[in-house]
Amino acid sequence: MSAPALIAISHGTASRAGQAAVAALVDSVASALPNVHVLLGHVDVEQPDVAASLGALAPEEPAVIVPLLLSAGYHVRVDLRQQSAGHAGVAISAALGPDPRLVEVLAARLTALDPAPEDAIVLAVAGSSDDRANADCRVTARKLSERLGRKVSVGFLAAAEPRLAPVVGAVRHGSRRVLVANYLLAPGYFHDLAVRLADGSPVARPLLDDDPPAPQLVKLVVDRYRSTAVEAPATTL
Repeated sequence: MSAPALIAISHGTASRAGQAAVAALVDSVASALPNVHVLLGHVDVEQPDVAASLGALAPEEPAVIVPLLLSAGYHVRVDLRQQSAGHAGVAISAALGPDPRLVEVLAARLTALDPAPEDAIVLAVAGSSDDRANADCRVTARKLSERLGRKVSVGFLAAAEPRLAPVVGAVRHGSRRVLVANYLLAPGYFHDLAVRLADGSPVARPLLDDDPPAPQLVKLVVDRYRSTAVEAPATTL
């Protein structure tokens, strides 16, 4: 039996830079899995959507959907399940985060800002209407704090509190510099919003940008696929 297809499902973005960054990640995943049929689809904004991605499979071809999402919010818990319902042989992996490899990439992006010991660190997070997703992001902030050996505050960009702008203002304390770590997958609306709300504070690059995808991110997607393909019951795949 051939290996299940890997359908990488991103949120989707109108940003050309964001689209290119996500596509580069999926291309790298395909190169790491040369014997696997790898497709890219989107849960919102872009095409192909989930239905079209599933429709691109060969008849009775099994597949693993890997959400290119940093936490398990509404899109993972509801949208993907509803949109793949009725398609036999399809399993859905866990979201990408929380995961230590994401923390390593966040730390590397921050290093490029040349942080000083006295700088305050704030993690910019998109935010979700599902607080379980927000809790996942708070876990990432704690792990980043442990990795850096310093406090990391969390500022949400939408849907949850506290919002980024007041958090940046609260930790600035006069002339103290604030660095914003960027817990966003790729350039787009939320990255632009983070830059605006940071009020002049340096904002790290998103996890994916115009440089080659970090090996940790490629391995993370591959591992989500492989673990789901192995663990899914025979009736699912």
